[in-house]
Amino acid sequence: MKPEDLKSPFSWDERRILIQDYVWYVPAHYDNYEEFKFLGWSDTQFFGNEKPVYVEYCSGNGSWIADKAAQELHINWVGIEKKFPRVRKIWSKVKNLGLTNLFGVCGEGFNLTKRYFPEACVDHIFINFPDPWPKARHAKHRIIQPAFVQELWRILKKDGVVTFVTDDPDYSDWAIEHFNQNPGFSSCCPAPYYTNEQPEYGTSYFEELWRGKGKTIRYHQFRKV
Repeated sequence: MKPEDLKSPFSWDERRILIQDYVWYVPAHYDNYEEFKFLGWSDTQFFGNEKPVYVEYCSGNGSWIADKAAQELHINWVGIEKKFPRVRKIWSKVKNLGLTNLFGVCGEGFNLTKRYFPEACVDHIFINFPDPWPKARHAKHRIIQPAFVQELWRILKKDGVVTFVTDDPDYSDWAIEHFNQNPGFSSCCPAPYYTNEQPEYGTSYFEELWRGKGKTIRYHQFRKV
């Protein structure tokens, strides 16, 4: 299946919350979010089982999460990406690899999490190479914000972990500051609160791109306490 084989299920005027063929659509600028009730990952609309749930925000074209889902079938994987052309690529990997343990979500991460994810429903969270918005006046657009960090704490199960990966030193420092300021998290790495190697972590388009340009990757992990 090619990404282009996935057609948008509705026009802008017809947009709605929809679960269809391993994609959960949560459109932006929508007025009736309360009409949809999330029944849990074990519901037959999603995975229909009680396996651990790992969520990746900013999944991009899905190369990292699709590889992980194919290797770790005992885990349910959720890839969240707000851009439909990228969700198409995640979907095509689901179909071509025959993955029944990977769901793509077309929606904005904070909005989706705050509105629908119940407390303690996720075992591990990954945020891989989010847009660093490097200019100071654009920092408000970064996904890592105090309110989002608090939402991550809320949806994680006891001792759950957030893994954050970036090539941008300023964004690394920003994330460390925000997680360390939240009393609900404790860094798994001692100061300076990151490591440059994470064996068997897997690779993605952006990791290969930035390593190829000689950039250093920083891996951070924060545990719910």
